[in-house]
Amino acid sequence: MKNFDPRLDLALAAVPRSGFIASADLRKLMSGRSIPTQAAVRHILQRVTPLTPATRALVVGSGAGYLPAVLRQLVGRLDVVEREAAIADIARENWRKTDTQAISLRVADGQHGAPESAPFDLIICTCDIEDTSQLLAQLDPDGRLFTLEGDEPMMPNLVSYLRGGKVGPVRAELGPVNFNRDTGEILIDLDYIDEQQLEDARTEAARNREPVINVVRRRLHVDDAEFYRNIATQRGVVYMQAEELLDDLDVALFRRFSKTFLDNQRLIPVKADKDAVLVVSDNPDASLDDLARMSGNYRLRMALVTPTSFRRIWSALELTQRSKQMLHWSEEPVAASSEEPPKSQGDKDLLDPQSQEISHYLVSIYEAILLDAVSANASDVHIERYGDRIRIRIRADGELHDLTHYKLTPRDHAGLINVIKVRAEINIAERRLPQGGRSQMRVGSTNYDLRVQIQPSLHGEHAVIRLLSQTGRVLGLAELGMAQRVAQLYQRLLDNPAGLVLVVGPTGSGKSTTLYAALQALADDGRRKVITVEDPIEYSIDNIQQTRARSEIGFNFADAMRSFVRQDPDVILVGEIRDAETALEAIRASQTGHLVLSTLHSNDAVDALQRLFDLDILANSIAGELLAVIAQRLAKRICPHCRQPAEPDPVILAELFPERVPPGFRCFEGRGCVECSGRGTRGRIAVVEFLTVNDEIRNVISRQPPVGELRWQALDAGLMTMRDSALDHVIAGTIPLSELPRILPQERMAPEQRGGRRSNR
Repeated sequence: MKNFDPRLDLALAAVPRSGFIASADLRKLMSGRSIPTQAAVRHILQRVTPLTPATRALVVGSGAGYLPAVLRQLVGRLDVVEREAAIADIARENWRKTDTQAISLRVADGQHGAPESAPFDLIICTCDIEDTSQLLAQLDPDGRLFTLEGDEPMMPNLVSYLRGGKVGPVRAELGPVNFNRDTGEILIDLDYIDEQQLEDARTEAARNREPVINVVRRRLHVDDAEFYRNIATQRGVVYMQAEELLDDLDVALFRRFSKTFLDNQRLIPVKADKDAVLVVSDNPDASLDDLARMSGNYRLRMALVTPTSFRRIWSALELTQRSKQMLHWSEEPVAASSEEPPKSQGDKDLLDPQSQEISHYLVSIYEAILLDAVSANASDVHIERYGDRIRIRIRADGELHDLTHYKLTPRDHAGLINVIKVRAEINIAERRLPQGGRSQMRVGSTNYDLRVQIQPSLHGEHAVIRLLSQTGRVLGLAELGMAQRVAQLYQRLLDNPAGLVLVVGPTGSGKSTTLYAALQALADDGRRKVITVEDPIEYSIDNIQQTRARSEIGFNFADAMRSFVRQDPDVILVGEIRDAETALEAIRASQTGHLVLSTLHSNDAVDALQRLFDLDILANSIAGELLAVIAQRLAKRICPHCRQPAEPDPVILAELFPERVPPGFRCFEGRGCVECSGRGTRGRIAVVEFLTVNDEIRNVISRQPPVGELRWQALDAGLMTMRDSALDHVIAGTIPLSELPRILPQERMAPEQRGGRRSNR
């Protein structure tokens, strides 16, 4: 029964809900019931025992603190019990910001209540409690306990309890409480957008006939996994990744429904158990009502996935269905050579209009593989054939991982290679020579440039596809993960009026990422003109004049640099110094008063100097213009969600510290979790060697000594070695100790000689 207390409206007006939302901490810590709407709070408080200034109340579960703050306006004393210390801290801070009257808050198990403050006239329990007996015992004889119960977390039943007598507590259901918010309201509550941005997004969504969340995603450029996980938490539904579902999909269930209907509703029924069907969607506002009517007696369970996971699951179901329906191919063996395979009656030409069904099937396989690669943040896809075995692998975090859910025949492989060739505009008839090409694709709001290389081999052609994001977000200097000392040195380099700065390392070591972070810093500063020549242009940056080298029409890096000096630049970036001509133009640009940034392929900072000598650049010119060399390798980063202390490998320790292990040395590892797909690592970080070219080094460079002496002199002049940088990351818990043998040559594992003495570090 509703309690129409006129003071309730005054209390709601006095406590603005806006003071309890828009905190980044809420994204990680709280469920949707922790940030109730004003309507939900009104609904609950209208149904509780009449409240007076003499009422003694207890709330179990503080949430963000909004409901307790409103209740405090209506009662004489309020105690709150919260199980999670981090959530309790958020509630305290929100009460402080909103000048809420005194509330006694303690961190404890909710079902134990607060016996030291009992008895209570009213207890409201907003979280799930298995045993209410202790709470009932803390009630005044005429007091009431109110709980939220039921299987629907965002639409629970409000239930009241009286202590009762010998027959036990008296229970009464008071009806459901609606905690649901639409996605737009959730995004405001989580501080992703404000009300004006939501209104703009809704206008664009209505115009384009698409969900609001799609518009917001395009504008925010956020990590999809974290974004959808936070929304799922607030909606009270499960967040899932495609990897959790791909091995257990129910194709027969998928075929029961119209694909047009499922696509329009953004729903995929993926599997059924005894009495429930699991349905995934990438639209948090998707309705299950129509699907429920089609599902008979089955109960539907909703899970939220990212758009990429949605497409991967859809493609996997379609591929499985088509593979069972497609025409039977000839079982005649395929010749195990790179020559033209013999044709048989079962062979189908992918370009033949009569082979559309098989062609579409193989195109779907190719697209599904690419989606798998994008989802794993992979840099490369490898499609290989060994006899009758087809192997598909992706390179993620520097390591190759098999995609075992693709079961392809040798003929599937031959057709798939042709699909790749057609997409990359490569001659499909040529199977004897290596060929390269490129194509593009779009996934969500991100464009990818695909670099394709086809290589003949013993058993057929192999393909490697490199994925280059064209619309990804450029990392800032602070996000590179450099040690503070290195980051400060790098930032200082960008303030120089002239000179040459080189970022060096092997292919795929993150050189471009480090340079682009510098470009972004220069663009944000805005006081200098910056021109780049790149091949390709990997990221578009506002306020930077970017040019693409086109060797096919005779416009290379050196040509671009000669024209740049007439554009009045302050800073010039050259994508890569590939030859003597480009190296010479870089030196000349530095000599004419420009800051020049570029990359070079070499193994370490001192090796880069030798590389410049090999390009016939005068030693005095290098000594006079070079400001610094940053050499880097990428190491796997420990997953922050499952990081734990580790026992160091004694073999690696013996290599690192031949004399003694420093006291207090520690290392960490990832045990493996859902966030990192069980690998224990997630992403990579640059391990840097930093050579600042001071007067001492300039004198050494000008003499052009042998590379061994050059490194020894660099060490004495303060070279920050890659080993030292790697150990800093190990001790900080950023990378595992096991990464060091992978990124450091064996002779660099032990401390190097400095000034004739061996370092003890």
